Amino acid sequence: MGGARASRGCAESALWVVHCHGNSIPLTDFSTGNRIVDLDSIMTRLNPVVAFVLRSPFHYPFSLGLMLLTVTGRRSGRRYTIPVGYQERDEAILVLVSKARRKRWWRNYMDPGPVELRVRGRTVSGEARCVPRGSEEFREALDSTFRRHPKLGRQFGVSYDRRIGLTPSQQEKLLEDAAVVKIKFTPAPHCSS
Repeated sequence: MGGARASRGCAESALWVVHCHGNSIPLTDFSTGNRIVDLDSIMTRLNPVVAFVLRSPFHYPFSLGLMLLTVTGRRSGRRYTIPVGYQERDEAILVLVSKARRKRWWRNYMDPGPVELRVRGRTVSGEARCVPRGSEEFREALDSTFRRHPKLGRQFGVSYDRRIGLTPSQQEKLLEDAAVVKIKFTPAPHCSS
């Protein structure tokens, strides 16, 4: 993790700590087993490194689940590129956004809009749109993802059980703090002679 190392924290607090850029970040309180800092916070600090790797010839195997998404702000017109997790589904790409209240990029796609992606070493264009919260498509995107990757539910604040699926209370939590963005590829323009 580029300069990050884990070590035991203070004996009285029994914490694991990540040292990153000179800052100590406690990860887990072993007395309760609760995560103190979520992975989102750590990944945000690592975004520049991840973006560098995804742009490089050495993107594999990271690019199997991560891509670069270039967003143009609807109001500001500012372009910025961020790494995001993705999955391919039915000739589209789904991006599940955890801690959606803290993030702003996905709000640019409440109405469909253009997006640029760097997927597996290739730059492609597409049209992104937010999947309406509460819709069957929203629930299905999250449920089917957690079914394949149950531990991912923790990143969204839910303890997913494959035997049960999403409970009504988990669905309520996800409605409040998750977003799903669906991206369809834009066909490349044809050259005319």
